[in-house]
Amino acid sequence: MGKPHIGVMGSAAPSFPRDQMQRLQEIAGQLGRAIAAQHGILVIGSTGGLPGMVFEAVRNAGGLTVEISPANSAQEHRAHDTTADTRADVRIYTGFGYKGRNVINIRTSDIVIIFGGSVGTLNEFTIAYDEGKIIGVLEGTGGVADAVRSVIQFCNKPTQAQVVFERDPARLLQACLALLNTNAPPPP
Repeated sequence: MGKPHIGVMGSAAPSFPRDQMQRLQEIAGQLGRAIAAQHGILVIGSTGGLPGMVFEAVRNAGGLTVEISPANSAQEHRAHDTTADTRADVRIYTGFGYKGRNVINIRTSDIVIIFGGSVGTLNEFTIAYDEGKIIGVLEGTGGVADAVRSVIQFCNKPTQAQVVFERDPARLLQACLALLNTNAPPPP
C-alpha cells in the first residue's frame, strides 16, 4: 500500500474566541506533524481555517499536500482564493463548485478527519459515512466534530464506515491508520 491519503475537513472560517483558537491551532499543529511523521499525504479543500492550519503544520514538517479546488482553472481559483498559487504541492481544479469538490475530497482520501466544522464539513462527513470511509472525529473541537455521534444516531443508517472518536490528534490518526492497514488487501 502506498502513502495514506488523509483528508482533513473542518471550519474554513472559524470564529471562536481567542483562547479557543489558540487551543485549536495547537491541535492543528499536532495533527499536521502526526500526518507528516506517518508519511501521509494531506488532502484538503483549497481553504484556510482549521484545515489550513493543519496544512501549514504538514508543510512545515516536510509533508506532502494536495488541495482540491472548486474552481475550473488557476485563473478562476485566484479570483476567489487568497492563498498563494504555490501553496500546495499539488492543486487539482475540479470545476465542480464546493459541493462537487467535497465529493472529490472524500473520494481522494483513505482516511477522513473531521476537525470542528459547519455545514460544509457536515456535507463531507455524510459523504464519507455514506461511502464507507474510515472517519476520525477530533472530539472537543466544536461544531460538526462534537455533533457526529448524534448525527449517526439520528440517521441510523447502516454503512461500511468505520468511525473513530478521539480528543488527541496523534492517537486519532494512529487508530485510523490501524484500521486502514487492517482493511488493506494483501499484497499480490
